[in-house]
Amino acid sequence: MTTIYLIAGEQSGDVLGGRLMRALAAARPDLRFAGIGGANMAAEGLESLFPMRELALMGLLEVLPQLHRLRARLGQTVADIAARRPDVVVTIDAPSFTHRVLRRIAPLGIPRAHYVAPQVWAWREGRVKHYPGLWERLLCLLPFEPDFFARHGLPAAFVGHPVLESGADTGDAARFRARHGIPREARIVTFMPGSRRTEVSRLLPVLAATLQRLPAGIVPVVPIAAPVAEAVRAGAADWRVPPILVTETAEKHDAFAASAAALTKSGTSTLELALAGVPMVVAYRVNPVSAAIARRLIKVRYASILNIIAEREVVPERLQQDCTPDELARVLRDLLDDPAEAAAQRSAVAGPLASLRPAGGVLPSEAAAREVLSLLPG
Repeated sequence: MTTIYLIAGEQSGDVLGGRLMRALAAARPDLRFAGIGGANMAAEGLESLFPMRELALMGLLEVLPQLHRLRARLGQTVADIAARRPDVVVTIDAPSFTHRVLRRIAPLGIPRAHYVAPQVWAWREGRVKHYPGLWERLLCLLPFEPDFFARHGLPAAFVGHPVLESGADTGDAARFRARHGIPREARIVTFMPGSRRTEVSRLLPVLAATLQRLPAGIVPVVPIAAPVAEAVRAGAADWRVPPILVTETAEKHDAFAASAAALTKSGTSTLELALAGVPMVVAYRVNPVSAAIARRLIKVRYASILNIIAEREVVPERLQQDCTPDELARVLRDLLDDPAEAAAQRSAVAGPLASLRPAGGVLPSEAAAREVLSLLPG
């Protein structure tokens, strides 16, 4: 049987891997899968070589005590690939682990694809020099990435952004209001502080102070990412208006459908909100030293992917010294009180969202599957 070996190192990669496996199996029912993944990939038939959670480490203090074990897992993965001799190896994001695997298996001559391009176009472009020889195909989520990597002699293909398959645009506003007893006239605002502890520690107090400056009667909703659930619950416990804390994906999408506006950190959450039609303000803070370094290294003008694609500010960004409760509340009030302002933002993000769709009317996972299948020998 033809074998596809997939490696995901974190939850987002496991979601991508599960969708990719489903699309591959639909196109080629004879395929067999092996590799490393989580619950989503297991649901599509993958028996993980070892628990994916062992790779989902972030931050120096978390990684250092585990270095010996991580090296052992790297060796185990390479040995498993060498023993199985799969027809294609697909690594998904998690570059600190997957790039090492790709380099170590190069002598085996197995076609390799890497899914989710490193964002070196945004900063540290010099790292591109380390990539030649790592893969036969790079699967890009953003439409401008293939041209960037082509300039460096690296083969890449745009397959579309997975947010289009997230279901963010399928929420039910009435269901959310009924579940939480929220009257139709009450305005709901979604606050998204991020999925990393450092993001939450810096942004959550700012979001709380912003809420205090908004008109009375606002119903706050805070979706919680599993890695920071405890920190968000603790941080939101003393909010002036206790927020509705949402942990399930389907309910988060319902909250989006019911929201009049959102205040969110930069990242994929901005794409989810745009897909759901929620007007938003983007907020972000890092420590001053990191900000000073970033200003010297970052090559793009904006933090939000929507603004980067549009090459203009289609959604307002308030970063660092501009990320203050007074300023965030002012911009949010404009969206809440002026229907024309909110409608203009929805219209402005339509173009960037459309550019995230792959050609041919297929889903991103289907486009990615086509690229993987094109690497099969013969």
